[in-house]
Amino acid sequence: MTTPNPDIAFYPLIDLGDFSKFTTRMQLRFFSVGLSLVVGLAATRAELPKVGLKPVWEGLESTRPLWLETAPDGSGRLFCLEQGGAIIILPKDKNAAKPKREVFFDISERKPWRENEEGLLGMAFHPQFAANGKFYVYYSQQEPKRSVVSEFTVAKAHPNRADMKSERILLEFPQPYWNHNGGVILFGPDGKLYIASGDGGKANDPHDNAQNLGTLLGKIFRIDVDARTGKLAYGIPADNPFAGRKDDTRGEIWAYGLRNVWRMSFDRETGDLWAADVGQNKWEEVNLITRGGNYGWKTMEGAHCYSPSSGCNQTGLEPPVWEYDHGTGYSIPGGYVYRGSSVGGMYGAYIYGDYGSGRIWALHYDGVNATNEELFDTSLNIASFGVGHDDEIYVVAFNGDQLYALRPAV
Repeated sequence: MTTPNPDIAFYPLIDLGDFSKFTTRMQLRFFSVGLSLVVGLAATRAELPKVGLKPVWEGLESTRPLWLETAPDGSGRLFCLEQGGAIIILPKDKNAAKPKREVFFDISERKPWRENEEGLLGMAFHPQFAANGKFYVYYSQQEPKRSVVSEFTVAKAHPNRADMKSERILLEFPQPYWNHNGGVILFGPDGKLYIASGDGGKANDPHDNAQNLGTLLGKIFRIDVDARTGKLAYGIPADNPFAGRKDDTRGEIWAYGLRNVWRMSFDRETGDLWAADVGQNKWEEVNLITRGGNYGWKTMEGAHCYSPSSGCNQTGLEPPVWEYDHGTGYSIPGGYVYRGSSVGGMYGAYIYGDYGSGRIWALHYDGVNATNEELFDTSLNIASFGVGHDDEIYVVAFNGDQLYALRPAV
């Protein structure tokens, strides 16, 4: 277990509640990390500012908040997605004494949240939302158990309300179990919609979905919501790595070999796609997602052989940028590269946390070497992170259904 940085303060919080080229690359990477830690970690610590979490929108009525999303229309609106099926608009005044709950979207009557990892799991605004009013959601449905990705539009007469009759289902895919549903959806700098699905659940990927290119499970896939391919309600971009194959390979796939990417994010400056993959028995991992990349599950868990019966042939697999074991934490919710200005010294660091332990870290990566510094150890069950219009980072926690802002300590 790492030792928290003594120079970092923490705001008071509410008390709260699974040998090859690859191996060589990992050895080289962690050898480089070790060298840089010897000479660079002290400097990193010296550069890290005093930061903490400040409760915001205290008293807001919210249940199981999972995600924050900004509207790309100049309105300054920040939206909060709730697992039960609602999306609310957060008050512009973060410190309001009695924050008003304003519901923008609600499918709670469809009961998307039946089991722990099901529900309304993701949302994303179209890049041209200001002109077309379109946004997208990822949610669970039953009988048969499945995941749904749909397009909605804003009500013409009310910009703060969704037109619930406007739904256009883009795709549905079966979920064999209630867990490992993934659920994050987001638009990339290329204007395409990226979707993380999870391997379908239970444990140990019993159907080998993650390595099967004939299914969307255990993948990150990429579609064009503004086009159509054949009879599909969306387009398969021609530059997708598996597009146009004549076998049963799904052309939507962008990357595969993933267990359960719960949250991912694009670096607003570089366009890099960061994805945190939740581990099985021992290892949580942080990945940089590349076109056509195979991230190893279930041959590997993190940088370690998981399935000896496969022969552990790691040829061509993508190693994680960083990993940590279950003695440190479990169930990684990912995070964001910090591009704000209020917390000096953090610029360019990937800020992420752990659901089980409540720890929050800053990961610096230069393309070769990675250094990781614990910021603080909270008592939060961190469901997600978010970024506002000002590029500042927020933390979304189940404990007390509270939202926090990463801010300089006082």
